[in-house]
Amino acid sequence: MIPVYNCSKFIPKVLESVLAQDPGEELMQIEVVDDGSTDADVRKIVERIGKGRIGYYRQERNVGSLWNFETCIQRSKGYWVHLLHGDDFVSPGFYEEIKQLFSRYPDAGAAFTGFNHVDAGGNILYPNAVLADKPGYVANWQDLISQTQCIQPPAIVLRREVYERLGSFFGVHYGEDWEMWVRVSYNFPVVHSPRQLANYRIHDNNITSNYFLSGQHIKDIQKVIGMIQGYFPAEKRKRLRKLAERNFSIYFARTSDMVYHGYRQHRLALRQAIAALRMDVNPITFYFVLKISLKLLIRYRH
Repeated sequence: MIPVYNCSKFIPKVLESVLAQDPGEELMQIEVVDDGSTDADVRKIVERIGKGRIGYYRQERNVGSLWNFETCIQRSKGYWVHLLHGDDFVSPGFYEEIKQLFSRYPDAGAAFTGFNHVDAGGNILYPNAVLADKPGYVANWQDLISQTQCIQPPAIVLRREVYERLGSFFGVHYGEDWEMWVRVSYNFPVVHSPRQLANYRIHDNNITSNYFLSGQHIKDIQKVIGMIQGYFPAEKRKRLRKLAERNFSIYFARTSDMVYHGYRQHRLALRQAIAALRMDVNPITFYFVLKISLKLLIRYRH
């Protein structure tokens, strides 16, 4: 299921990446769910590339990413559901690897592979952090996913039963996937293959970039950290909360540097670095606050 909104230049790549692994209509549903895109005629793109193989559904109005994801889930028909965002794509072998994981671990509620972060042109920027050296269960997985984001959406497939029992994405627009992966991990076994077979695209017009510019990402993550406390055993809550706050504080401090240089929003970058420091006072975040403050003081623009 492929949710899209105003990402038409990336749609051919995602469709082609799925069609290249298509096991046939009897085994795989492929459908684009369009949240009222205005940048192109998405139906024509789907018809041109899919040649009748790919379904298309358009929302009557723009409903936002969360409800568009929900529509994808509601319209899906399979036993396993892959939400593959319209600006991401999969590499050859992804679906076979997922199939093998579910076959070897039939109790798993979710399976995910390694992935690469790629730029607008599809060039690899950097891989995900290594979680395991072979397919299977990740050691200390619940603790790990509870303190930091280890998965990007194109890499994970959920058993339909998971959505039926736990519901869908909700509450926030940044970090909604992290909350979902934590919720799943405390209710179902999750398995992983380290093979990097999915690609998460970083570009100027995706949801993540837009939230970096608004500053909403920090508020949303703080909300998610509060939301997920109820999933943890009582004796772990304080420790896991502190670790999550520290990890995201450091991450947001680093992205504030990107806001300064990449987006050239200098004062916004400082505000975000300070907000990150309020999440957790640590040397790395403090360094970025100081660094950006000095750059503003000397009016450094490069």
